[in-house]
Amino acid sequence: MYNKIAIIGGGNLGTAIAEGLLKSEFSKPADITITRRNLAELEVLKNKGVNITSDNIEAVKNSDVVILAVKPFQIKDVLDGFKAELDPQKHILVSVITGIFIEDMQNAVQKNVPLFRAMPNTAIAIQESMTCISHKGANNTQVDFIKNLFEKLGKVAMIDEKLMDAATVLGACGTAFAMRYIRANIQGGIEIGFSAATASLIAAQTVKGAADLLLLKGAHPEQEIDKVTTPKGCTIAGLNEMEHQGFSSSLIRGIVTSYNKILNS
Repeated sequence: MYNKIAIIGGGNLGTAIAEGLLKSEFSKPADITITRRNLAELEVLKNKGVNITSDNIEAVKNSDVVILAVKPFQIKDVLDGFKAELDPQKHILVSVITGIFIEDMQNAVQKNVPLFRAMPNTAIAIQESMTCISHKGANNTQVDFIKNLFEKLGKVAMIDEKLMDAATVLGACGTAFAMRYIRANIQGGIEIGFSAATASLIAAQTVKGAADLLLLKGAHPEQEIDKVTTPKGCTIAGLNEMEHQGFSSSLIRGIVTSYNKILNS
């Protein structure tokens, strides 16, 4: 029903979405159209059978789902350029643009097109994104379709749009926070004797395994912590020292600071 997908904006995020849809076999190459002014940057996708064009109107006409992946300052001009082609009985409009509200899209298109706002993170490039989605004017079939689409690119949470700023901090900024923890782990590993390459492998895989314990088993972090903290052991000694230095507190304060930065911007 919604086979044809247009991705308006073939930058890093737009191309990552296209690649993910191809790798997961959610879409056939011929069913995806991606736009960009400089088409030379899309040659890799073209060689895989994806339609490339610099004409947004053409892309929208030949699609059922329109994914907006342009820069925030471009959104009004881009929507003005093709809104006449949007058909409420045919199209679904999805924005993956930071800071663009559903109301912004509604005011721009002035049509009762089903609207979705999705907030993925950079792991979408390897189909491991955490994507939060909110919507307006969509029926259950349309919601299920868009949810399924982004599930091919990672995990999905359906949320109220008022929580989207919080989702940005926890799911998008959170990638940087996790990377900084891993980086510190690597530095510690080097100090206790490992090469940088080996410390990097151990730190990254350990974090990945820890996350999978929560995702696959549905466990609570404290349950898994209890399994590796023996009386008078090295794990609890290290954890307690980190807490004495403000480990959890600094992370929570960082999350709240990032959130307040968004609210006050």
